[in-house]
Amino acid sequence: MNNSSKWNLSLWAIEHPALIRFLMVSLLILGVGSYFQLGQDEDPPFTFRAMVVQAYWPGATASQMADQVTDRLERILQEVPNTDKIVSFSKPGQTTIIFQVKDDFDPNEVSDRFYTVRKKMMDMARGLPEGVQGPFFNDDFGDTFGVIYSLAAPDYSQAELTDFVRGARSQLLLVKDVGKVEAFGLQDERVFVQLSRRELARYQLSASAVGQQIAEQNAVVDAGRLETNAFTIPIKVLGQFGSIEELASMPIRAGQRILRLEDIATIRRATVDPPSPFVRVNGQPVVALGVSMLKGGDIIALGKNLDAAVSKIQSQLPIGVTIQQIQNQPKVVAESVVEFLTVLAEAVAIVLAVSLLALGLHRRPLRLDPRPGLIVAISIPLVMAVTFLIMNLWGVGIHKISLGSLIIALGLLVDDAIIVVEMMIRKLEEGNDRLVAATAAYELTAIPMLTGTLITAVGFLPIGIAMSVVGEYTYAIFAVTAASLIVSWLVSVLFVPFLGMWLLKVPSRPHKDNEVNLRDSTAYQVFRSMVTWCVNNPVKTVVATLLTFVLGLAGMSRVEQQFFPDSSRPEILVDVYLVEGAGIEATAATVERIEKEARLIEGIDTITSWVGSGAPRFFLPLDIIFPQSNVAQLIIQPQPGFSRESVFNALHARIPAVAPEARLRIKLLPNGPPVPYPVQFRLTAERPDALYEVAEQVREVMKAHPEVRGLHDNWNERRPVVQINLDLAKARDAGVTSAAVARELQARFSGRVVADYREREKILPIEVELPLQERDSMKDIRELLVPNTNGRLVPLEKIARLELIWEPGMIWRYNRQYALTLQADVSPGVQGATVALELQKALEPIKASLPVGLALEIGGTIEESSKGQASIFAGVPIMLFITLMLLVMQLQSTPRSLMVLATAPLGLAGVAAALLVLQRPFGFVAMLGVIALMGMIMRNAVILIDQIEKERARGSSVRSAIVEATLLRFRPITLTAAAAVLAMIPLQNSIFWGPMAVAIMGGLVVATGLTLLSLPALYSLVYGRKEEAVS
Repeated sequence: MNNSSKWNLSLWAIEHPALIRFLMVSLLILGVGSYFQLGQDEDPPFTFRAMVVQAYWPGATASQMADQVTDRLERILQEVPNTDKIVSFSKPGQTTIIFQVKDDFDPNEVSDRFYTVRKKMMDMARGLPEGVQGPFFNDDFGDTFGVIYSLAAPDYSQAELTDFVRGARSQLLLVKDVGKVEAFGLQDERVFVQLSRRELARYQLSASAVGQQIAEQNAVVDAGRLETNAFTIPIKVLGQFGSIEELASMPIRAGQRILRLEDIATIRRATVDPPSPFVRVNGQPVVALGVSMLKGGDIIALGKNLDAAVSKIQSQLPIGVTIQQIQNQPKVVAESVVEFLTVLAEAVAIVLAVSLLALGLHRRPLRLDPRPGLIVAISIPLVMAVTFLIMNLWGVGIHKISLGSLIIALGLLVDDAIIVVEMMIRKLEEGNDRLVAATAAYELTAIPMLTGTLITAVGFLPIGIAMSVVGEYTYAIFAVTAASLIVSWLVSVLFVPFLGMWLLKVPSRPHKDNEVNLRDSTAYQVFRSMVTWCVNNPVKTVVATLLTFVLGLAGMSRVEQQFFPDSSRPEILVDVYLVEGAGIEATAATVERIEKEARLIEGIDTITSWVGSGAPRFFLPLDIIFPQSNVAQLIIQPQPGFSRESVFNALHARIPAVAPEARLRIKLLPNGPPVPYPVQFRLTAERPDALYEVAEQVREVMKAHPEVRGLHDNWNERRPVVQINLDLAKARDAGVTSAAVARELQARFSGRVVADYREREKILPIEVELPLQERDSMKDIRELLVPNTNGRLVPLEKIARLELIWEPGMIWRYNRQYALTLQADVSPGVQGATVALELQKALEPIKASLPVGLALEIGGTIEESSKGQASIFAGVPIMLFITLMLLVMQLQSTPRSLMVLATAPLGLAGVAAALLVLQRPFGFVAMLGVIALMGMIMRNAVILIDQIEKERARGSSVRSAIVEATLLRFRPITLTAAAAVLAMIPLQNSIFWGPMAVAIMGGLVVATGLTLLSLPALYSLVYGRKEEAVS
């Protein structure tokens, strides 16, 4: 790049004042308008690349599901292009497979890939064993129900409650920007035909025979049509059940006798038993309505619209029916925006104070000129406004990532303005007029400043091009900072000189002797002697710099590791796991005791309990718990003004004692892509038997770590199963088949749906079952009467032997291999990544001794973090190439370019020191800060080297040029560094952004010092060997 460009952009701006004023006002108005058009949400949108596939095979064991169903489905999934991993768990009668495409797969094509999965699966469904239901698919895995309402109707029937819920849902779907409304906890109704075993035996009937007669009577069958000369008239046969009474009076054939169904059964309309997953709020049963927002919507506006709609719905509901909000993401986002504006105002005030003091403070006489600071102040809203305009064009909304990025950008976007204003002041002090000062600023600083700006922006490039979920999640960091940096350069060369012409005052007494006001200060004299010593002793200085870098590496090894920090949201989660096979009633009883104890803790506002499943995804990074009868999840909301930490600690102290039979997990909401457990180690093998012995060895090592909490494996406990061994010879002689035995057992013990009861638009299954007291012991199974092929009843105990066995309750697989994962939480205040890395080292001997076919891999936080970091590091070579290319173009020298590149890691010692002193972890967000820090450091180095070259071009010796250039660039470099560092102060208290802010602050302070001392020494070492020492 050539600095002596004939066309001067700043001069052009000054010569067109009307156009520049128009652009300033127009861009401000457009920027403000764009801000109010930006979509607002809690988290940035990112595409979930996971799809859930489920299949059911009633009567199959977990092992049969894994071998006969899961493996076949996984085999097809493995053929799908871009497959990342296939994780499955099989339970008795069902299997669930989580299929995930690679992180680098184009998010816009994910839905097409899921369509491919559906097509391939449905094509092979006929190859599954007879009786398998499915596969079924769920590819809306990433829906976030940011607003959830509870609807309670304690004095109304289930049918009435269902009508209320459907009416409310219909009205909510009409609200602008509502994408989906889903009901949770609504219990399905059924018509139960409860047979009496005594009456069945009396009339020689079986449950399956009764069910078959009900099905035949209620069937809707095509009866043909009557063809006439004029019409084709359909023939309709009536006789289906029009009411429960008609069903009760239905004739049942028992041999030669005709009975009514009510003679042998009790018919009732009720909700499913055992219940499906349900919801309670503060102990009261409710139905939850989850509302998700359309992509790109404004969550705050949606919240206001929903408030109006819910007020209208409440006015239409009868007395005793209430609807209230239990999850309020619009409020969270609104508070985040207010917090952002507060932090932004603090950062702006700090930057302006730095600019005012540094640029406007004069010593002789002592006075403060506000004009230079005012120019910088005017540039800030201009840059922010154009940045908002670009965000709107690029589709980047307001969320936690973009808000934090704007704060980071603030410390950088004033750098160019400060450099230009500082140069204009310098030229004015040298006796030049305003026009010369403004145009000289462009000629002397614009191109190296552009190079430095581009290098800083390129520092964020690996984030922008990262092909991963993490890269997609953090993309706004690149988009916002890069846009604001480039805009800041344009503002600095277009508008700042124009404002300088208007605002800056020409000093009455010019200082021809090149800033004598500053150069004779004690600070400058001390700094000059330090630079002179470094230039005269380059080897010692470079060695000291290398030692500082080594100390930084050593310090980083002592910093706690982290993936993403916990969220600052107030909710506390309590996950409840009972033994495998526990019923939902037992889970509900445990939850009730937890609720009762939690209500005694001071500071708790609401307790929302999801029994039989986890809560729906009301927060994007939430890890979902799939529906199971033995699980529950409580969402505890502290009262306003009460500390989340105090409630969290109280729950830890009191809740485990009231639920000793359960495995509890009390945790805070996470940030970043979902990770089930912070510490995970996965064993994989071709057969499950090979896993158990090694798993115990791994368990002992993990158990010995003092910071491990809640260690368990994901296969859970074995569960009891009643196994019926048919004597094939006796069964054949009696005319009984195994299918007949299974059907009769299902009808009597689990209930069997035999027909549908149709009531207007509703369809209620008709289920045949025995009373609970006749199906709750092994004796009831032995006394079962099974129909043979002739319709006679045969006692089951005469043709079969019953035994109680124990089988795996759940079998997990990973990429078609059996996988047993040992997983755990860590002590409060300890980072999971740190513990996982320590355990990884401790497990190396076990891993080294594993036989072929058995593997031990790390999972959890480390696995996900490694994937994210790998995607970021993949962009580093591109960043380095572009950076080096910009440097060579600017400096016209490969050695000088490499010198600048060598300064990039100089801030590592400062990063380590700041993180250690302030006890902050080094996580993914902090790593992004370090990458960006490298660009900031090289920006200063470019400006310094460029100034050295200018001094040498004027005829100065190498070492004199180094010293004079360093003194000349001391003020702008320290000013811009101070602005960037001090602007981070309000951000360092943020849970999410704090580690990144601390890393940049510490790194930039140390790197600025080293750049001003080590870079001159390095330049002297390369170019000044033959010259005499500078005196």
